[in-house]
Amino acid sequence: MRKLVNIMVLVFALGWVVGASAADMEKPRPSIPDEVGDAWERLQQVLQDWSDRFRERFGGRENLENRPVISQILIRRDALGLSADQVKKLEQLRDNFERQNIRNNGEVRTVELDIAGLLDTPTVDLAKVEAKVREAEKLRADLRVARIKAIEQAKALLTPEQRKKFYDTVEAHASRVGRGQTLVLGNEN
Repeated sequence: MRKLVNIMVLVFALGWVVGASAADMEKPRPSIPDEVGDAWERLQQVLQDWSDRFRERFGGRENLENRPVISQILIRRDALGLSADQVKKLEQLRDNFERQNIRNNGEVRTVELDIAGLLDTPTVDLAKVEAKVREAEKLRADLRVARIKAIEQAKALLTPEQRKKFYDTVEAHASRVGRGQTLVLGNEN
């Protein structure tokens, strides 16, 4: 945010200096509204990104499935009485998912750059843009499904007693924090 404010100040200062020097040289001035428009668009994008991150962190129900359940289980390993084998398998699940997450995010960014390139042309090929947008959304959906599968695999490694104990500790923590949110672990039977 500080960087954006600095950029905006720099843009305004640059516009003023260019305007003042242009008046001295009696040349036409550059269009300041274009510069302000570009800065405004960058500001909107930064605010949107910040808003998205805020919603991810403190959001409602959609945030519940994105919580690092496996890491939370591992943090509570002693309280849950996890065996060394359970810990090892949970760490493998977490690490494998994290690798997949990193690869997937890289692919999504590449596709988003492709989309930006397609939209930056005078005539936009809608068929190509649509295909790229669908590709990006498929990558996001694949990652979401992979996260759910990893959580289900982690839950399967726990005994029914460990699952109940984990769910109870998370629920107790959520009520202490005051958010009233709990992890969705599915059927505990």
